[in-house]
Amino acid sequence: MSDSGSGKLQQKDYTQQVDQLLPQATALAQAGQLQEALEKLFALEKQARNGSDLKSTTRLVQAIVELEYNARDYARLNSSISVLSKKHGQLKGAIQLIVELAMSWLDEIKQREGVEKWLELIETLRAVTEGKLFLETPRARVTLSLAHHHEALYRNPTKKSPPPRDSLVTASDLLSDLQVETYSSMDRAEKTKFILEQMRLLLEVARLKDAEGASAGKGGDKGTLSGGEPEWVKLRVQSRKVNEQFLKESENEVIKLLFYDMMVQYGLRHHAYLDVAKYYHKVWETPSIKQDVNGKGKTALEHIVYYVALAPHDNEQSDMMHRLFADPALEKLEVQYNLIKSFTTDELMRWPGIVDVFGPFLRKTDVFANDKHWEDLHTRVIEHNVRVIAKYYTRITLTRLTALLDLTPQQAEETLCRLVVAGTVWARIDRPAGIVNFRSKRSAEDVMNDWSSDMQKLLGLVEKTWMGVNAAQAAQARVTA
Repeated sequence: MSDSGSGKLQQKDYTQQVDQLLPQATALAQAGQLQEALEKLFALEKQARNGSDLKSTTRLVQAIVELEYNARDYARLNSSISVLSKKHGQLKGAIQLIVELAMSWLDEIKQREGVEKWLELIETLRAVTEGKLFLETPRARVTLSLAHHHEALYRNPTKKSPPPRDSLVTASDLLSDLQVETYSSMDRAEKTKFILEQMRLLLEVARLKDAEGASAGKGGDKGTLSGGEPEWVKLRVQSRKVNEQFLKESENEVIKLLFYDMMVQYGLRHHAYLDVAKYYHKVWETPSIKQDVNGKGKTALEHIVYYVALAPHDNEQSDMMHRLFADPALEKLEVQYNLIKSFTTDELMRWPGIVDVFGPFLRKTDVFANDKHWEDLHTRVIEHNVRVIAKYYTRITLTRLTALLDLTPQQAEETLCRLVVAGTVWARIDRPAGIVNFRSKRSAEDVMNDWSSDMQKLLGLVEKTWMGVNAAQAAQARVTA
């Protein structure tokens, strides 16, 4: 027989001595002689520990801490937990038992003795579990309780508590220091919930710092992380530790919705509209949400439409928009369907018309009530119009271009330049002549290749026509014969 994880073979069995001593120690403690009882238990514990008798050692250490707990001697309890865990050759099973037993008393101590005694035991447990791989999960759970305590001080500060801001930062730092994704003893569901707690507190701190930066008027130097940006970066890093395949399981819907809600907030903070549309699409694919066609499902689908329309044009955005337009569920939402149809049709979207048709409805939504989002929609409409013009025109005057885009010459030129830099369209502006060219100069080789291709198509049509004429003549000859 050996202590699991220690590799030590049991040298002697102290079961009989333990059976005799435990009732005596209990009687002494009840008679008010706690110190004498503890001395006897500690003496036998040393013998059982040196003899690698795991069963007897765990019984003895349990008796020690229980007697101290029942006597309400919390100073001695904290001391014994610390001392027993640091004893030379202490068995892992005994340390685990002490920690788990003390953790089971935390709620009762907090209710009965108050926060101060509770904090003392919390700090003792964190000190005992630090650096021990076999206690990583208990340490994470204790740290989570401590983080929630500091968060409570942030929301309801007391006279003795630190400033609310410091309490929230402390809560976030406590959790962020733990790399639970590497804990083999913690199941996947608990890991995911823990990571979500880390993300939630990072989100709270990021918002707080952003608000402080906005009120102070600090913009930060270019290339530096200002305000709550460090926390936003950490939040993104934490989000990559979540297994999204695990979230697809039906029993994890609550966790999934909480995760994507935070990711939506992250995407909106950085104006990553396409990512936000993807997050809402993940929410919409959740069975319970999709079935609620007039409630949460409808809201999620509307937000997918709004944010995919707000996203800058690229292959991924275009693909998502066309797949969304082909989805039968969208046809039930008239305004959103027509908005996507306008973007997927190669026709000009005159902004004054968009404002008249969609403005009264869209401006009342939570998305487009934001002036920044409304301005971005205007930008997307202009970019769509430029792509349409580039498709139908090889050359166009700047005067005509500005008229079609409903912009000033300077705005039209800035928009065109931005799209050229992004690689969305090819264009060159001849300012002296006031002409925009949407077709690049073609080499002689390109012209010959196109001519060759056209000739092959022409010869193919001629051959097809000739075969059809011959077939008609043959049929007519059979009829006349």
